[in-house]
Amino acid sequence: MFKKILIANRGEIALRVIRTCKEIGIKTVAVYSTADQDSLHVRFADEAVCIGPAPSSASYLNMVNIIAAAEITNADAIHPGYGFLSENAKFSKLCQDHDIKFIGASPEMIDRMGDKANAKSTMIAAGVPCVPGSEGVINDFEECEKLAVETGYPVMLKASAGGGGKGMRAVWKPEELKDAWDSARHESKAAFGNDDMYMEKLIEEPRHIEIQIIGDSFGKACHLSERDCSVQRRHQKLTEETPSPFMTDELRNAMGKAAVAAAEYIKYEGAGTVEFLVDKHRNFYFMEMNTRIQVEHPITEEVVDFDLIREQISVASGIAISGKNYLPKLHSIECRINAEDPFAGFRPAPGKITSFHAPGGHGVRLDTHVYAGYTIPPNYDSMIAKLICTAQTRDEAIGKMKRALDEFIIEGIKTTIPFHRQLMDHPDYIEGNYTTKFMEDFVIEKKV
Repeated sequence: MFKKILIANRGEIALRVIRTCKEIGIKTVAVYSTADQDSLHVRFADEAVCIGPAPSSASYLNMVNIIAAAEITNADAIHPGYGFLSENAKFSKLCQDHDIKFIGASPEMIDRMGDKANAKSTMIAAGVPCVPGSEGVINDFEECEKLAVETGYPVMLKASAGGGGKGMRAVWKPEELKDAWDSARHESKAAFGNDDMYMEKLIEEPRHIEIQIIGDSFGKACHLSERDCSVQRRHQKLTEETPSPFMTDELRNAMGKAAVAAAEYIKYEGAGTVEFLVDKHRNFYFMEMNTRIQVEHPITEEVVDFDLIREQISVASGIAISGKNYLPKLHSIECRINAEDPFAGFRPAPGKITSFHAPGGHGVRLDTHVYAGYTIPPNYDSMIAKLICTAQTRDEAIGKMKRALDEFIIEGIKTTIPFHRQLMDHPDYIEGNYTTKFMEDFVIEKKV
């Protein structure tokens, strides 16, 4: 087992990793930018090293500074959290080269699954259902036109190196294809330095359902059931729940088997998610694989009573998994609380928190790094907290979430708490009747 782990991240996920490390007797090193010197992850780590100024390119993405921080503190492992360098093959390789264990996927695995076209061809070989479309990168527009006809409209153009919805275009008819092809490639080139595109059949009325998996260094994998992540805005998740209200025992079994087959086929080591699109007929198709821990991992922990961060550390240290699959025993919902103004198009709202009251009570969990007097910097993702409510049934979990949101007080800045409170009252949400298009028709009412 490791003696000291450096957490190459910030905020609530850094604090989350620190807590598990403390529970199992592992020393921790926090890294921070000059904008984060007052964050709780810095306060609660055993050691802390400033790795640069506020811009993430000069701090949390500065591989040289992070490796140097690990070396001067004698850390024998690095946990990357999510975002930043968590799926960076170069950083994973740099850790290897410096004899520091990267608690995440190998560089080869990140490369293999990070390129979406390669990931799809790998999943086809593994026998995992995939969305009809191109089997790899499209060479030119002429091939794109031909594939669109063969696949059948509507189709979705996607950037092979994409993420966060960038480089994606839905195309409903042939005359829209050329503009979509040009604009998607331009956006992808600007965002990722790569304009490679692939194509998939556009799944109408889809749900975004992911399966949490764990794989060990002995080639064994297991799953911990699903999370429904369909409530999204511009391909960014807003809330998640498990089990999915759309799920059946038969579908869970089939998706779980497919996810484990995918992980074992590629000999995946660590925590990850196999993400699927599920159509209204409950046909499921591989979308992508995330080779890291997810933002929404707490709801899985709550319904199966399992510490995913602890398992990540255990697997990285060479310990075999049990091989057991886990099924949800409770119902859990997570609301991502962002420093954004939901009444102004979710515009980011950094600033100083003047008052902060955390909700509590049975079945309420709050993962956050902020507090009264804390100033949220404008340099990073706007998520400041994750509110997780768990109960025996979905109706009880929704009721608990309503109560917790009413108790949750953050003053001095705008947050998405009012949006989530309205979401919990929405008839379609209450009925579990939502898809990835849900937010297109959602109207936020500003109360006087």
